[in-house]
Amino acid sequence: MKINDVPIEDTFAEAFPMNMNRTLITAYDAEWARTTALEATGFGTSVIMAPAEAGIEYILDAKTTPDHRPGIRVIFGTMSKKQLEPQLLARIGQCVLTSPTACAYDATPDQRDKYDVGKKLSLFGDGYQVKKGPIDGRILWLIPRMSGTFVIQESFGRTKGVAGGNIIYFCKDVESGMISGRAAVKSIEGVEGAYTPFPGGLVGSGSKPSSKYKSMVASTNEQYCPTIRAMVPDSLVPDESEFVMEIVINGLSEENVAHAMRVAIEEVCKYPGVLRVTAGNFEGKLGKYSISLHELFNTQ
Repeated sequence: MKINDVPIEDTFAEAFPMNMNRTLITAYDAEWARTTALEATGFGTSVIMAPAEAGIEYILDAKTTPDHRPGIRVIFGTMSKKQLEPQLLARIGQCVLTSPTACAYDATPDQRDKYDVGKKLSLFGDGYQVKKGPIDGRILWLIPRMSGTFVIQESFGRTKGVAGGNIIYFCKDVESGMISGRAAVKSIEGVEGAYTPFPGGLVGSGSKPSSKYKSMVASTNEQYCPTIRAMVPDSLVPDESEFVMEIVINGLSEENVAHAMRVAIEEVCKYPGVLRVTAGNFEGKLGKYSISLHELFNTQ
């Protein structure tokens, strides 16, 4: 199978369940909403060592947000449901409450639990906080701060999502990899329910879930490293490739992740220097979801 003459390998991405929350951040303009969202989702790469996998999910027009201001939805994911509430308290409390003009609302579908994140953070108001609502079905807390009132929904939900969807593609050089990768991440932002953790949505150090060292739970995936191709007998890097890119995609459902994977593949295959597309899996040992690359396009 080829897209724009770029071969798509007949393989699958292996994904696994994750606990997730979707939060809507609004601010006085779209640029500041994004700035706040990027801060709130920082250090949200891989649960190998990061406390959460977080990223921007979708951009909303002011007409569609509760306070009629520009908004960005973000998703936070943790392996344990016990880890999710502390992450919400820390990230919203330290990155959204502190951001001038920013406010926070829950936007989690199919909720399995609710956490009193807004109620707990309202104590920052030191007695001056005010409870309002329900307003359009939301209980809100109004907290005074120097930049004006911080509005936050009283409770934030937890749902079960899917993490670890991915594409890996071989590139002629750094430029072809970075240009196509940035374009792919931008296209994924147009897919509701999916997001890309890692810096700028791109993974420069794809890993395997094992190591020769006892202190490491994961290590470099040597089969995809161009610089040691000659040292690795089972290297998968083509001779003409000097750069390998991975894009990890998480989402609220397997369908969301699959949709984003298809969009990403279609986008990277538009660019010169992209040589071949594959996906990472560990023969079903890592997760229960198997997302076939070819089936992404057979179901259109």
